[in-house]
Amino acid sequence: MKIKIESDSFNIVGESQPIREVFDVVERAAGSQSTVMIYGESGTGKELIARALHLNSPRAAKPFIAVNCGAIPHELLESELFGYEKGAFTGAVSTRVGRMELANQGTIFLDEIGDMPTALQVKLLRVLAEREIDRLGSTKPTPIDVRVITATHRNLEELIKEGNFREDLFYRLNIIPINLPPLRERKTDIPLLANHFLKQLNGSAGGKNISDEAMGYLVNYSWPGNIRELANFVERMLVLSIGSTITPRDLPDKVLGDVPKDKWQPLDVDLEEEGNPAQMLQQSLRQSFHVGIPEEGINLKKMVEGFEKELLLEALEKTGWVKNKAANLLGLNRTTLVEKLKKMKITNSAG
Repeated sequence: MKIKIESDSFNIVGESQPIREVFDVVERAAGSQSTVMIYGESGTGKELIARALHLNSPRAAKPFIAVNCGAIPHELLESELFGYEKGAFTGAVSTRVGRMELANQGTIFLDEIGDMPTALQVKLLRVLAEREIDRLGSTKPTPIDVRVITATHRNLEELIKEGNFREDLFYRLNIIPINLPPLRERKTDIPLLANHFLKQLNGSAGGKNISDEAMGYLVNYSWPGNIRELANFVERMLVLSIGSTITPRDLPDKVLGDVPKDKWQPLDVDLEEEGNPAQMLQQSLRQSFHVGIPEEGINLKKMVEGFEKELLLEALEKTGWVKNKAANLLGLNRTTLVEKLKKMKITNSAG
């Protein structure tokens, strides 16, 4: 059985062992009527897994209704889920069908179930036990046939200990648990995902790619926002990067981490080419320090800062003190260059 997963924003893409294990559980759980609890950090694709369960179930042709319990004010969540009768409260000028009824014969996905108020948890427990709902203001229960899938990024067992989540409801919802790994635990999937997003977006961006070196940085970044952060990041790089290839110089400092920019291969420069300016500079540096370190020692920090200051001044003078051009010449972003100029108190005395 091939898992069918669809989304307008991004698909679940991956070949790593952690995500394969998730696909295996989805495949086995999709055909059942059991409740499923999906655990995962924000941005890991919990709703996509819920949709995959629905699309691969006998209910696939019926509604899939998603409700974020943390995004709806607590005082409105009950009427959103269960609906209300005309006159049930001030402003109820007509009967309204709730999300549970809209999902009848299909699937309802309750995201961030850990944020559901305890009073409403009791009513959800009754729905699971009796298979019927009570609209606000109604004296007659409405039978309902719906599969319930929930998700959370919180530790529900801790919430139970704190008295903020019902233990009996937890056991009703947690029949089939699915643990979605964060992106940092499936690093081999990052190139697949990044290229997938590139393919989706390239139509409007003119066709760009990510260099192997830049991809290395992406793989080693921790991605606290997970797949959602990666998708947004790729889109931003497509818009802001210069040229047809996204290189390390296009990446923000938080992705670059502590790897020095002088480790990058400059654009359109072959460091192996004899007489190359970058190679000549490197050789000059070696010759400068070939005299060795004197017995009394040196102040490495001051020497490095002095050499860095000379390079900054040379780049600025060569570009007429146009900071964008100077930054590009040095393989820096403009913000980093400006910070270095302020720190070293470098100003244009002529202008």
